[in-house]
Amino acid sequence: MKVTSSEIVISAVKPDQYPESHLPEFALAGRSNVGKSSFINKMLNRRGLARISSKPGKTQTLNFYLINEILHFVDVPGYGYAKVSKKEREAWGKMIETYLTNREQLKAVVLIVDLRHPPTSDDVMMYNFLKHYDIPCVVIATKADKIPKSKWQKHMKITKETLDIDPNDQIIMFSSETGYGKDQAWSALKSYM
Repeated sequence: MKVTSSEIVISAVKPDQYPESHLPEFALAGRSNVGKSSFINKMLNRRGLARISSKPGKTQTLNFYLINEILHFVDVPGYGYAKVSKKEREAWGKMIETYLTNREQLKAVVLIVDLRHPPTSDDVMMYNFLKHYDIPCVVIATKADKIPKSKWQKHMKITKETLDIDPNDQIIMFSSETGYGKDQAWSALKSYM
């Protein structure tokens, strides 16, 4: 998809703050520092639209990005970051769960994992949560450029097996550096619109 316009429209923490629109939405979930902001920026051909922080756990709200006036990306707070109080983590968990389980406009969740390492227990928990609620999921295995091509298939196999990927879910290798997998990611998302 050719992105001609993209902007952040609102940062929300509760349903009455979500944008009032019927546009399809795609939530982006993943561990803190897995590269969600880099994924967003690469998909939208924008350098600094999603702010990349050296401090994990920076996103603390649901950030709605309007793309080409036809859909929203919704960046949700990263999980698995320890330097946040238990109370704060619970509040984020509740905010994310409320959004994922109640938002009619949500078409699919993009679960971003790091191809270099097996998915964490948090990644597995998130994937199982999505399966439990029958929420469609596209898995993006990012940082492919950091692994030799000869090892890609081995890493993909580990990722699929660790998550116990449903045969109906797509898993796409991606690199925010090179743009590898970008067209495939867009066509996966378009299939849900």
